[in-house]
Amino acid sequence: MHEARIGVIYNMAPQPPSDKDTTWFSAGALSIGVEFRDVNPDDLLALYKDDPAQLKELLEKSPDGGFADNGVSLHVRDAADEHEYLRFDCFDNEPHYHYIHNSTEPYINNVVTYDPYALGDMLPFAIGCLRSRLPEMLPRAGAADLAAKVDVALVNQVVDEVEAVAAQAIENIRRLHAATAS
Repeated sequence: MHEARIGVIYNMAPQPPSDKDTTWFSAGALSIGVEFRDVNPDDLLALYKDDPAQLKELLEKSPDGGFADNGVSLHVRDAADEHEYLRFDCFDNEPHYHYIHNSTEPYINNVVTYDPYALGDMLPFAIGCLRSRLPEMLPRAGAADLAAKVDVALVNQVVDEVEAVAAQAIENIRRLHAATAS
């Protein structure tokens, strides 16, 4: 079966999670991280400055003013080698998710825009994917072997904690925005 390409394809890895800002949860073959992210053009330029090809691609595909957004990210990585295969960026302005390959073939990073007008807040969608779609999503990121190792019952136990931490982070962000707006 031919897989349709969706979203935007990048031949560069996304900005990695920040260890100091990410809480990791062990889920057998997987680790799931919750991170508050404040993505800004300056940090992205600094990240890719030493790789001319990736910097060029970043500049070509960036919107006017560069990528700038914030919110909670959920990271799904292989517990053995710590490669991140899936990411859900539950951002305020442009929520999206990533399929992140561990090679350059066929590409490295497939970013899919999330439609909050049709689907509502992204966090419930992301949590639903973690609970019931990982075996289908991981192969799309080139991780079929990892998908075969997923213990769905264990993942669901861990996702209860992930959901609580992510929801609290989003609430904290909303309170901070409300306080600065008044």
